[in-house]
Amino acid sequence: MYVRDFMSTNVITISPDGSLADAFALMKENRIRRLPVIEGDRLVGIVAYSDLLKASPSEATSLSIWEINYVLSKLKISDIMKTNVITVETGDPIEKAAILMRNNDIGALPVMDSGRLVGIITESDIFDAFIDVMGVGVPGTRLTIEIEDRPGQILEVIRPISEEGINIRSIATFHAKDRQELVIRIETENPEGIIEKLKSSGLRVLHYEVF
Repeated sequence: MYVRDFMSTNVITISPDGSLADAFALMKENRIRRLPVIEGDRLVGIVAYSDLLKASPSEATSLSIWEINYVLSKLKISDIMKTNVITVETGDPIEKAAILMRNNDIGALPVMDSGRLVGIITESDIFDAFIDVMGVGVPGTRLTIEIEDRPGQILEVIRPISEEGINIRSIATFHAKDRQELVIRIETENPEGIIEKLKSSGLRVLHYEVF
C-alpha cells in the first residue's frame, strides 16, 4: 500500500500572490482546509484554514466590513504561508505518511513525484487505507485471538482456518498493554465452527463479531 494508491490527484492550489479572500473562496468552494502554494511549477509553501483565521481581523475589531474586505484583499498568501513544507513521495508506504502526520500534528501532506506536486493525502485518506487494510466492506467475521510473540504462532492460527476452506480477508497484529493480539477478518458469517476449532487447537479467541 503506497501513497499513490490513496492520494487525491485533483489538487487545488494557490499562488503566493493570491489574497486571503482568494484562499477563503477556494476552500469554501471546494470544501477543503489546505492549499498548497505553487510558484511556476514549484511547491513553495502550504496554507491552512487555521492560518487564514489567524491572519484575519478579529470578530471584535472596530473595522467596517469594507475595511475588513480591504485587509483580506491586500494581505498575500506569501505573508502567512508555511514554507517548511513536509511532503511525501508517490512511492512512499502509506504508513510513512501516517507517521509524518502524527509526529508533526498536521492533517495533510503534499505528494511529490520527481520534484513536482502530483497529489495530496489527508487524514481521511489514511482512514480509508486503514479500513482497506482491515478488510472491511465484504461481509464476514472479525476474530481477535491472543497470540504469543514467537515464530510460527501466526501459522498455527491460519492453518485451521485454511483447512476449513475459509478465505482470510485480512490479518493484523496489535500490541495491547499485557498481550499481543491477532485480528483476522474471514469471509464467513457463520464462524461458530471455526471458533471451536481454534479453541480446540489451544488458541484463545478473545472476541468475534459478524459484520
